[in-house]
Amino acid sequence: MNEERQLRAMRMLEDHPEMTQRELARELGISLGAVNFCLRALVTKGWVKIERFQKSQNKRGYLYLLTPTGIVEKSKISASFLARKLDEYEVLKAEIESLDAEVKQSRRPTPPI
Repeated sequence: MNEERQLRAMRMLEDHPEMTQRELARELGISLGAVNFCLRALVTKGWVKIERFQKSQNKRGYLYLLTPTGIVEKSKISASFLARKLDEYEVLKAEIESLDAEVKQSRRPTPPI
């Protein structure tokens, strides 16, 4: 299971627990089957629980709620994700600085021979 996908799904469900799987799929840019797989994995881990409204008049009869363990795990995944992205940022920043210096060097007029 993709950790980034899990994090994005948990963040969306935390903000919108009434969201349908179809809406979640659209927001995450993945298939409905992938959302179903992701939610099952999160439920199996005990990070998300599903509550059903027995007397629901519409198809939005489910709530996807983060459990206390899910909230803790979401925080851990967020910290790990942030650290990884900061490392990527530093690498990109160094590469940009190097390319910028290279471009500036190539713009200097060449001395006559």
